[in-house]
Amino acid sequence: MADAKVIPFDEDRPRRRGPGARKVRAVPAQGSAVEAAEPVAAAEEPAGEPSGGQAGSGWERRLAGGLSFLRRRITGDYEVDDFGYDKELTDQVLMSLMRPLFDKYFRVEVKGIENIPAEGGALIVANHSGTLPLDGLMMQVAVHDRHPAQRHLRLLAADLVFMLPVVNELARKAGHTLACAEDAQRLLEAGELVGVMPEGFKGIGKPFGDRYKLQRFGRGGFVSTALRAGTPIVPCSIVGAEEIYPMVGNAKTLARLLGVPYFPITPTFPWLGPLGAVPLPTKWTIQFGKPIPTDGYPAEAAEDPMLMFNLTDEVREQIQHTLYKLLVQRRSVFF
Repeated sequence: MADAKVIPFDEDRPRRRGPGARKVRAVPAQGSAVEAAEPVAAAEEPAGEPSGGQAGSGWERRLAGGLSFLRRRITGDYEVDDFGYDKELTDQVLMSLMRPLFDKYFRVEVKGIENIPAEGGALIVANHSGTLPLDGLMMQVAVHDRHPAQRHLRLLAADLVFMLPVVNELARKAGHTLACAEDAQRLLEAGELVGVMPEGFKGIGKPFGDRYKLQRFGRGGFVSTALRAGTPIVPCSIVGAEEIYPMVGNAKTLARLLGVPYFPITPTFPWLGPLGAVPLPTKWTIQFGKPIPTDGYPAEAAEDPMLMFNLTDEVREQIQHTLYKLLVQRRSVFF
C-alpha cells in the first residue's frame, strides 16, 4: 500500500470535547504507486454509451466506480471533517446497508419532508424508542433519500455510543457526534441538519406498556442550542419503532454488571439467542412537523429558563399529539 500524507485543515479552529477528529484530507505522497494508476482513473466515468448501447455498460460503470472508491480508500485520498464524518463512505456504503431495512423491512412511510429546510441549519427533535436505536438510523435515511436536496442528518448520540468498539468508529464516520451543546451549535451554525432525541435511554429503554408515551425531555438544552444558533426546530414523530423489540422486562442487576443502562427482556430475547435479536418487521411512519422558528428571539433569550421551558413543552406536545394521530390512522402494526 502506498504511503499517504495527511494535510490538516482549519487547524486554528477550537477542538471539540472528547476524543476528537480533525478535518483532514489524506493525499497520496509524490512518487507513490498511485501516480501509475492515474490513467485508469480517467476511464472510470465513460463519456457516453459504448457502441451498440450494450446492456452491460451500467455494470461496467458501477464496477469502475467501485474500483475507484476502493482505490481512494486504500491510498487515503478522501476527506473527513472535524468530527470524523466521512461523506463518501456514508453515501456509498453505510446508506446502502441501511436502505434495505428502510425500504423493504420496515417499509417506512415519510410525511412532511417539505418541512425540513432545503438549506441552512435546523434542529430535528424526535421521540426515541425501540430498545435499540434503529429509529435514529431510519430517520437519517428518510432525510437523505426523501428530501429533494438529499440532505445529511447529523445525529447527536450518547457517550455510550462512543465507548463501544467498532460502533464508535462507524458512528463518527456516519456523521454522529457527542450529544453536547458545543458540538450541536457548531454544526447548526455551519448550516447542518442536526438530529436529537431528548428522551435518551429513558425513551428506548421504557417498558412496552408505556409505548408512545413520551418521557421527560431533559432540561431543554436543545432549545437553548437552537436559540443561540438562530435555527428552526422541526418536531419529528416516529411510529413503528416501539414494537420491533417489545420490552417486557429489564434485568437491572445484569445491566449494572455490564455497565449498560438496561438489559432488555423481550418475548424472543434472550430465549432464542442471537435469533431473538432480529427486530420484528413492523410498518413505520416518520412525520416531520411544521418548523418552530427561533431567529426572532433576542440573543439573551437562550438564558431565559421560562422561555426554554415553554418551547420545550411546545415541541414535546407537538410530537405527542402527532404520535396519537398517527396511531389512530394506523391500520396494523405490521401492515
